[in-house]
Amino acid sequence: MKKVCGFALFWMAIGMFIMMLLPNLVWGVILIILFLAAGYRLFCC
Repeated sequence: MKKVCGFALFWMAIGMFIMMLLPNLVWGVILIILFLAAGYRLFCC
């Protein structure tokens, strides 16, 4: 479980870094929704 939490925290940090580089908030929200849907599908299905 520690490895899973560490993996998730690492990728959350990468995502926050990418959000800092994006010039527009709309693109960030679109990416968040897309990645949440993909993560849910990969984790639960």
